[in-house]
Amino acid sequence: MARLVAVILASLSLFFMFGAHPGAVSRLEQIRARGVVTCGVGPGVPGFSEVDKQGRYSGFDVDICRALSAAIFGQPDRVRYLITPTIQDFLKASDIDLVSRRLTWTLTREGLGVLFGPVMFYDGQGFLFPKKLGATRIADLAGATVCVAANSEHDVNLTSFMSTNRLTLKRIPITDSQTARIALTTGRCQAFSDDLSALGGVRAVLPAPSDFEIMSELMTKEPLAQLVRQDDVPFFNILRWTIFATIEAEELGISSANVDQMLKSTDPRIQNLLGANGRTGGALGLDAKWAYNLIKFLGNYGEMFERNVGAGSRIKLARGLNKLWKDGGLIYAPPLQ
Repeated sequence: MARLVAVILASLSLFFMFGAHPGAVSRLEQIRARGVVTCGVGPGVPGFSEVDKQGRYSGFDVDICRALSAAIFGQPDRVRYLITPTIQDFLKASDIDLVSRRLTWTLTREGLGVLFGPVMFYDGQGFLFPKKLGATRIADLAGATVCVAANSEHDVNLTSFMSTNRLTLKRIPITDSQTARIALTTGRCQAFSDDLSALGGVRAVLPAPSDFEIMSELMTKEPLAQLVRQDDVPFFNILRWTIFATIEAEELGISSANVDQMLKSTDPRIQNLLGANGRTGGALGLDAKWAYNLIKFLGNYGEMFERNVGAGSRIKLARGLNKLWKDGGLIYAPPLQ
């Protein structure tokens, strides 16, 4: 009898440890029942996540949410956006499906109980400065006055970089990007240090944006990625392959403009991506045309980059590390087959 009780207790222990709940509703099923993807976004950052007076969201981070909607529903705008300040806030709100808000993928953050998707933007801390300064490397800023958000990670990074590289800068702590804009315009600061993804937005609202430059040399690595809960593995796979599909589309030359024409291609990679054989959609629990739909509405990775933050946008960031691997960048997708 004692042995039987021990076996039963051990079985129950394994049941609760591994979440063996046959009747549990998956994240994808919850999303379909709800009719929308609920996406946690950050406060307004030009080019990544903005909301206009009509309540319409736009930006690179927002486009990832819209791509998920297109993959799941065949339509890009079945998304509800909620400001989500921290990962802890996300984990407390069970109805938020993912977070898409310029978060750097780190070990300690992942240890909170989340999974980061593929890197969708290789970011890093750098400098914004007037072109007339003539700087091409960080070392050229020696002796310059540099604004940085006080007591922030950027402040810590700047101080550490100065110490490690024996670089003397006149650090001026400020409160926010609005203060940085004023300081750069008035000449109080000769440079402003922040992540590239933020510097583009600051430059865009300066009185003469073309008079300012963002240095290509970086002090830190800040790989930005979306995140989901650790136990939402099937939904995590949908997030991953949604982003990979946009990358694969760019590599194969498939865009929002030619995707219908590409349906006629006999190239096996294109057939796999656009659902001609139906295998990839079935592996994710999605329709055969899941990738076709997101490319049709959102375009490929390059289109999303250029539209939101690239040379064709007001942010005007260089592609840099965010070029495809075959063009000398780090953007790469596994085979979609």
